[in-house]
Amino acid sequence: MTTGYGPVAADWTVCRTDAGAADAPPGPEAERIPARVPGTVAEALRDAGRQISDGNDLGTDDLDGADWWFETTLTVPDVPGRLVFDGLATVSEVWVDGVLRASSTSMFVPVVVDLADHTDHTDLAGRTVTVAVCCRALSPHLRRRPRGRWRSSMIAQQGLRWVRTTTLGRAPVFAGAPVPVGPFRDVRVVPASPDLQVRGRVTHGRCEIHVTGRADSDVTVSIGGDSYPVAVDGSGSVDAVVDVGERERWWPHTHGHPALHDVVLESAGTRIAAAVGFRSVDVDPSRPGEALRVNGIPVYARGGCWVPLDPVSLRTDPTALDAALDDVIASGGNLIRLTGTMVYETPDFHARCAERGIMVWQDVMIATVDPPDDDVVTAQVVAEIHAALAASGPATVVVSGGSETYQQPTMLGLAADDARISLLDSVIPDLLASSYPDLAYVPSSPSGGDLATHGRAGVAHWFGVGGYLRPLSDVRTAGVRFAAESLAFAVPPERRSVDARFGSAHPAGHDPRWKAAVPRDRGSSWDFEDVRDHYVRTLFGVEPSLVRRDDPERYLDYGRAAVCEATSAVLGHWRRPDSECGGALVLTLRDLMPGAGWGFTDSDGEVKAPWYAMARVHAPTTVLVSDEGMDGLAVHAVHDGADPLCAAVTVRAVSRTGSVIADGTWPVDLPGHGHASTTVDAVLGRFTDATHAHRFGPRAVDAVVVDLVRDGAVVARSVTLIGGPALPVQDSVGLTGGVAPAEDGSWVLEVAADSAAQYVCVDVDGFRPSDNWFHLAPGVPHTVTLEPTGPATAPRGHVRALNSLTRGTIRPA
Repeated sequence: MTTGYGPVAADWTVCRTDAGAADAPPGPEAERIPARVPGTVAEALRDAGRQISDGNDLGTDDLDGADWWFETTLTVPDVPGRLVFDGLATVSEVWVDGVLRASSTSMFVPVVVDLADHTDHTDLAGRTVTVAVCCRALSPHLRRRPRGRWRSSMIAQQGLRWVRTTTLGRAPVFAGAPVPVGPFRDVRVVPASPDLQVRGRVTHGRCEIHVTGRADSDVTVSIGGDSYPVAVDGSGSVDAVVDVGERERWWPHTHGHPALHDVVLESAGTRIAAAVGFRSVDVDPSRPGEALRVNGIPVYARGGCWVPLDPVSLRTDPTALDAALDDVIASGGNLIRLTGTMVYETPDFHARCAERGIMVWQDVMIATVDPPDDDVVTAQVVAEIHAALAASGPATVVVSGGSETYQQPTMLGLAADDARISLLDSVIPDLLASSYPDLAYVPSSPSGGDLATHGRAGVAHWFGVGGYLRPLSDVRTAGVRFAAESLAFAVPPERRSVDARFGSAHPAGHDPRWKAAVPRDRGSSWDFEDVRDHYVRTLFGVEPSLVRRDDPERYLDYGRAAVCEATSAVLGHWRRPDSECGGALVLTLRDLMPGAGWGFTDSDGEVKAPWYAMARVHAPTTVLVSDEGMDGLAVHAVHDGADPLCAAVTVRAVSRTGSVIADGTWPVDLPGHGHASTTVDAVLGRFTDATHAHRFGPRAVDAVVVDLVRDGAVVARSVTLIGGPALPVQDSVGLTGGVAPAEDGSWVLEVAADSAAQYVCVDVDGFRPSDNWFHLAPGVPHTVTLEPTGPATAPRGHVRALNSLTRGTIRPA
């Protein structure tokens, strides 16, 4: 039972009735099971021991084909307010003491019940009442609907275009997500007044606070010791813009400090506190390398597409959310895309992104379907955009009309003029221009080129390296301007995660439990494990099926290394200062279920091999090396930070015995947000044929080590192995790992090798390495910090390399 204002954190139950069989809350004879709210039917069934899986496969329980009743009791405050349901999936009704009080057909628009206005004129103040939420069967609402101009290839139920709900659980490609049904967001009792939202924005160089909502009396806005009055009109509505002068700006963490300001709204003795940020943003996808500008500065945007951390409950544990967002920071990411295939995230999610300086790209929840030109649907979309953006804060910088909304008809062969969508072309941009002018707008992701499938202008979903099996060099000719999705592979989790979930590596590639997590496009005869195996075959010159037959552990290592190679090549090219690309997001940041999904972290939050490759490329200050053929290796020093960088780039050409054949130093003095480029030959000062491109005699260099050094410390390192990636496998490359404790509770591991070591993996249970899946030059050690993930004990484990049959044991230094 819950009393007073605040979350309704009461004891809830849920029961099932046949679709349409009950026109009022069921009686006490109905079978009920405990439920958690916020939560879903799938979660309640899982907690009750019922078998669930992705889609509608729930044994006797068809989530979209039955009615589900959630019930609880609450005590209404002495001064009744409003009962707010932040999200009900999907066709829903709210009953109070057996009386129908509200209904909704959108998963994304809050449902509000006025507790002060009971239909039978009974005074509810201080009373204990029964609240029932009925989530009606969705399947009947999907039948006998007018067809769209095209059929979505993502989903089977084409009627979903009429219903404002998610494709999560309804699209086979998202393995591991059951259909969400129930009160999946907070249920709250709040005062009737004031009900105010506040946003910061920058207009013509001036910082402003935009206040909207309702209040019974005038409002005072306070910030930094200054107060500003805001008048309320006769109807109680508030829509005011307050000019607060110049304030410290909010920046993405890669480029500055994400400054937030404490703002207090006061009305009739009620205080509402908020954290507000000020920043300007504009997007110009037609300009090479400058697609996104924050506070007038070009920002290379990078990160990935977000998925719910718990796809069963859709509830986010704050500790898990903090860890996931911290991993985005650690990987160098500064942008998260909330795709139109998923759900809108909570205000807490946006607040935590704002605190950390992580930008958010918000898709409207439309994906591949033809949204009907219908007044009711349009009004629902407008309402959900307001609900999502009203309190989203400074982190949200881009709004998109949806995911592949224009790509789908393009790929089906429709002419562009026959596939226009007024919702995307006029309704949404007009809404943003009038209510949220501080946000950039993209009509659809992807869009902007001659066709939505073209990447040389606008925003692309680019899988040339990936599903289309193009060579890694294709990234150089593709001319991608902004990749809102890229690098979709079935990425194997790390060894410890595979062992924990599957017992060993033996199920990989064939076991149904393993294959359940491997993404597959609907109707395709191949999956993304086939894609990964293609790159294993073409990059390393081995047949993956034969390796899997003899050594499944090594098979997975080849797969991990292949995705690392693709990640380094693609993201490394796009990050270069002379690149035509203004940003790149991977698909996806995380897996929905255990196994080899698209995620760069697994479903438990453990990072995978390509996460480290991405982190090296996307670090705010880093050094990138690219092979320019007959011109040798190019070196790019990139510095996103606001302060100047005084450093040096050192280059060492190392022979197979570990001797340094040639070395040199290049002083680097960069301004804030600066970069510079040169070549290895220029740094060495003489011709060395370090890459053996000219082939004058036998190859003399096995590896080139390029370090960015500041104040004697290595800030970033890039190691290029000459002759790769298809290096011959040796019995041993002489791997060693010496570990010693550090004063802060971490451990310092020094890894070294006698011969060039390819894709070295640091495998230590109970610790996360600061770097992993890296190359080692002969005789050039690499230092890695080991952070404990549990009770601190001495690290035990090994280091291994893709081109070595023998592992090295980690020992005390």
